[in-house]
Amino acid sequence: MSQAISDPQLQVRSWQPVAGAIDHTLLEAKVTQEAIIRLCHEAHFYGFAAICVNPCWINLAVSVLQGTGVKIATTIGFPLGASQTTVKRFEAEEAILTGAQELEVVMNIGALKSGDRQLVQADIAAVTEITHQHGALVKVILETGLLSLEEKILSCELALAAGADFVKTASGFAGSGATVDDVALLCGVAGDRARVKASGGIRTATSALALLEAGASRLGTSHGVSIIRELDGPDFSL
Repeated sequence: MSQAISDPQLQVRSWQPVAGAIDHTLLEAKVTQEAIIRLCHEAHFYGFAAICVNPCWINLAVSVLQGTGVKIATTIGFPLGASQTTVKRFEAEEAILTGAQELEVVMNIGALKSGDRQLVQADIAAVTEITHQHGALVKVILETGLLSLEEKILSCELALAAGADFVKTASGFAGSGATVDDVALLCGVAGDRARVKASGGIRTATSALALLEAGASRLGTSHGVSIIRELDGPDFSL
């Protein structure tokens, strides 16, 4: 076994910082209660930043993760972003009152492509306003794989103007995901005004490390455990 694996101090440097950037995600329709419980225990064991689940699982996640320090994130207007603004705002408040600490809202992509900047910004602002009133964070999913370069820049600027805490590359449900170039672009636009979350298609340690190097502060992935195991992290058993 190599020195990097056997030396505990080197092992900490190799996988714990990556784990601390991961939002451990499970958003498929077929997810069961047992799977959510396991997700929560894995997140606590590895020290992941947060879990991300659909709103119906917030109560369960709260009961499992209470006192652990792992944040609970949930989705708003997911995955299309095409809900009415009033519905997104209501969904956001309900999620926070149920126990969510971070909300991931999908931008109205059709409005952006229609040139309706005012609607896009107002739609996001309606969520950020109610969310910030409760002390929670908002991540805006831009769905960069569906956008031109100009639209990526514009959508990021509109999200920032609306008060987003993070801009996020993708939902993972639109057939495209995070790229190093997109993360670097969003980091360049956002500067110190917001952080960037890379999400979509992150399955390996190599990909995770590249996206963090490009400037991502968080990684959204359902492959967090295997990524950490690639970095010589410990085995998990429930």
